[in-house]
Amino acid sequence: MAGNSQRRGAVRKGASRKGPLVGSGGQKPKGLQGKGPTPKAEDRVKHVAAKRRKAAERRDAALTKGGRAAPSGRGGGGRPPSRQTRGKGSKASSEMVAGRNSVVEALRAQVPVTTMYVASRIDMDDRVREALKAAGELGIPVLETPRGELDRLTDGAIHQGLALQVPPYEYAHPGDLLEAAAEAGEPALIVALDGITDPRNLGAVVRSAAAFGGHGVIVPERRAAGMTASAWKTSAGAASRLPVARATNLTRALEQLQKDGCFVVGLDMDGDVDLPQLAMAHDPIVIVVGSEGKGLSRLVRETCDVIVSIPMHAATESLNAGVAAGVALYEVARRRAHGA
Repeated sequence: MAGNSQRRGAVRKGASRKGPLVGSGGQKPKGLQGKGPTPKAEDRVKHVAAKRRKAAERRDAALTKGGRAAPSGRGGGGRPPSRQTRGKGSKASSEMVAGRNSVVEALRAQVPVTTMYVASRIDMDDRVREALKAAGELGIPVLETPRGELDRLTDGAIHQGLALQVPPYEYAHPGDLLEAAAEAGEPALIVALDGITDPRNLGAVVRSAAAFGGHGVIVPERRAAGMTASAWKTSAGAASRLPVARATNLTRALEQLQKDGCFVVGLDMDGDVDLPQLAMAHDPIVIVVGSEGKGLSRLVRETCDVIVSIPMHAATESLNAGVAAGVALYEVARRRAHGA
C-alpha cells in the first residue's frame, strides 16, 4: 500500500549510501582548505616550460660570464632601445645557422651570435678549427651538444656537427631614421623596400645605403625579407652600422615621412622622370624600390611623389632590387657632393 511506512525497505537506514554524511565537526580544517591557484607552467619543476626557462637562465649566465652584456654579439645588430617598443614591427625570432661552411662565413661576416653548438666527438678539420678560434676571439660561448640534440635544434638541417644561434634582430622605428639624419646635420636619405623577399637583396641594399651616406632602410613587416643571417652576410658588416626599420604598414609609414618633410621617390621602369633629371636630390628623400618581378605595389606607387626610372641601353633589360637601389643612391650622393 502506498504510504505504508511499515513496509520493509520504506525507511532509509543510517548505513545507507544515500543517508546523511557525518561531518568532521571542524576537527579537520586543513581538509576543507583548497590548494590555491594552479601554478604557472614555468613554475612547475617537471614542466617543459620550466626546463626552457632554466636553460635560458643558464645561457644568460654563460653570456654574462663570457663578458657579453647582451646577446647581440660582436658587430651590434641591436638598435638603441629608445623607440623599439613602438608598434609590432620590432618583434623577430631567433635563427639557427647550420653547416660548417655557413658557420665559418657567418663568423667572418661578424653576424651577431649568442651560442655556438659543437657536436660531441666531432671530426676536426680546418673549418671547425677556424670556427672554434673565432668563437674564442669573439667571446662566443661554445656548447658541446649530442648529435641528436643538435638535430633537434637545427630542425633536421645538415649541420655537420656545427651550428650557430643568431639572436632576433632589433628593428628600429622609421622615425628613428629621421632622427639619425638630423643628428648628422644632413638631409635624410632613406631606402624603403616594397615586396623584396630575398634577404640577399636586403643585405645588398643595406650595404649600398651605408656606402653612399644613407641613414637607414625600411622594410614591411609582412611578405618581405627580414634581417636574417643571410642578409647580415651580404651586407658585409654594414648592418652593424646602418639601422633597419620595420613598418607595420609601408604605405602609412611613407605618408608619415611625407608629413615629416620627405619626398618619396619610387623606382620603376616606366617612370615619369629619368634618374639624372631628379630635381629633389638635395631634399630629404625616400627611395622606394619594388621587386624585380612585380615592381611597386599599387598603393605604394600612388603614395610616391614622383616615379623615376633608370635609363638603360636595352629597354628589355631590368635590374634587381639591390643593383637598382645602389644606382639611385649613388646618383643622389653624387649630386649632393657636387651641388648639382
